[in-house]
Amino acid sequence: MPVLSNIGFLATCLDKGTQKDIHPVRDAAIAWEGERIQWVGPKHQLPDNFQQGEIIDGRGKMVIPGLVDCHTHLAFGGWRSDEFEMRVQGKSYLEIAQSGGGILSTVRETRAAGEDELFQKSFDFLRKMSVMGITTVECKSGYGLTAEDELKTLRVYKRLKQEQPLHIVSTFLGAHTIPPEFKQDRSKYIELIIEKMLPAIARDDLAEFCDVFVEKSAFTIEEARNILTAGKVYGLEPKLHADQLTDMGGARLAAELEARSADHLEQISQSGIEAMAKTGVIGVTLPLASLYTQEPLLRARKLVDAGVQVAVATDFNPGSAPSYDLPLAMMLTCNQGGLTPAEVLKGATLYGAKAISHDHTTGSIEAGKFADFAIIDAPDPNFWMYHYRPNACIETYVKGVQVYAG
Repeated sequence: MPVLSNIGFLATCLDKGTQKDIHPVRDAAIAWEGERIQWVGPKHQLPDNFQQGEIIDGRGKMVIPGLVDCHTHLAFGGWRSDEFEMRVQGKSYLEIAQSGGGILSTVRETRAAGEDELFQKSFDFLRKMSVMGITTVECKSGYGLTAEDELKTLRVYKRLKQEQPLHIVSTFLGAHTIPPEFKQDRSKYIELIIEKMLPAIARDDLAEFCDVFVEKSAFTIEEARNILTAGKVYGLEPKLHADQLTDMGGARLAAELEARSADHLEQISQSGIEAMAKTGVIGVTLPLASLYTQEPLLRARKLVDAGVQVAVATDFNPGSAPSYDLPLAMMLTCNQGGLTPAEVLKGATLYGAKAISHDHTTGSIEAGKFADFAIIDAPDPNFWMYHYRPNACIETYVKGVQVYAG
């Protein structure tokens, strides 16, 4: 039975208290058997029956739960580096989309890509994410926008679950935007989502969530309500891209539908915040998207102060957030979102896991959960966020197995 000992600062991040409570243990140890944690606590209290196994030296460093990136668009064809230059020159997100760029340019590339190509590209991303201490990744479709191509993307995620070590959680985002072939009859596309895509996804067990991008350039509140309600019938829990560029009332819809999360929220109203707090919808801040689109970042402080649990994620995608650096997103949420290092750590662990309904197995370090954790070269969360480096992670473990050693 392996034991990680000599842990200088252990952030257990239990589901107790508020966002700031990470329940630290100093001079700690973790014991696990197989995939699951068996014991956690001060090293001097380690039970005798755990002291005969392999002892792994934590080197006096900080240990955290494996990071959870609860919002990515992992599988996509091509890249969109030309749009980076356009944004630097002052073009807005909507202007780029209206000129033929944006989501639809990635749709063209993704439709042209084979399943094996998308799999290998995503596989490589996940390996690089594990280097940062990331152990769980939510992955959205949404760049196919045909039944065949949406299912192709979701099959890639199903393969990734089976063929690499990180935990993968799949989300169907067929309602990402209206594809060009349905531009003159958007109701037909929504009918395709509800009557063909959703039944096929449920039949093949390809997703856990259904997501909709609610925005002037994408889907209305009523369209989103219809799609997400249909998704519930097929066992898919609702999520929303909400109130990113304009206040469309997405946060209030998330509360109405008891969605698992509402993500982005840069333009959220006070009534939206109150509705989410009342119903327990997780808010997900995506500061890398704001950074790349040169839009104001969500002031996550106002959500936390109102009682909303806030997760931190990357929104990794080829256009508006072409980075999977979750620690960078955490640091930005401190500097621009107003949260403390402890609060962003809980946001990228336990609350990230809650945003994808996997907090029963991961997101905190406690007996019974998967042995998912990362060793960080820092004495505590404050120093980690303050002295930001390209990567401070030394080792990453998933289900008790080392998947990265720096």
